[in-house]
Amino acid sequence: MKRFAALVTVFMIPGAAFGYTADELAAKNVEAKGGIDNIHAIKSLRLTGSMRLQQDTLELGFVTLIKRPGSIRYEASLQGLTQVQAFDGTQAWQINPFQGRKDPEKLSADDAKGLAEDAADFAGPLVDYKAKGYTLDYLGREDIDGTEAYKLRVSRANGDLTTVYLDPDYFLEIRTVNRRIEHGVPIETVVDYGDYEKVAGVFLPFAQESATKGSNDRQKVQFDKGEANVEATDGSFQFPATKTAGAPGQATRGAL
Repeated sequence: MKRFAALVTVFMIPGAAFGYTADELAAKNVEAKGGIDNIHAIKSLRLTGSMRLQQDTLELGFVTLIKRPGSIRYEASLQGLTQVQAFDGTQAWQINPFQGRKDPEKLSADDAKGLAEDAADFAGPLVDYKAKGYTLDYLGREDIDGTEAYKLRVSRANGDLTTVYLDPDYFLEIRTVNRRIEHGVPIETVVDYGDYEKVAGVFLPFAQESATKGSNDRQKVQFDKGEANVEATDGSFQFPATKTAGAPGQATRGAL
């Protein structure tokens, strides 16, 4: 009877059947990335590489620039044209010459929300999740391409959800599924991660493949260089005062 009671107790504690709670898995994720001190020491980050689209038939230069506490800029370049999407902590905007628009234009609140989450979660949604106001739940384990990954759900105050899948040996993200409400419609995006490289003592995924759930059109990003604490002026993220794109060398969030 005592043994049966013990088994029931283990079954009812989230994560206990596999030895970890949600908090413990989040802590292991932070530790695996290099520790909270190293993560906090990164005040700005630039990642440089390429993006492939349309079944790998189109390759663009791709750069991401992030500045704490909540600014981000993306650029994608092809044949002398550069698409920009940026967020300065308040306002989101873009320049999209691939659609014939060379002047900056402000983006919607939904677009700003997505960019803000990208900036806040550059090291992953499990890092500082309590300080960000997120709620974390352990959902057991799930097979991800042959790996029995730990599955966690991150809930944000605005209703957006991110399901995080951690490698059981290294405790790093191998996949996330982001569910965001954009323009009144729930959109799910699946992102696969790999090729972790150390930047200023922090492991970051240099390979990322993403697609809207149910779509075969995958966006593949491969970074080949990461630089921490680079110069990142506020003007790089703010809506341009002139009709020019502003600072060079930084990246795009969505597909072109």
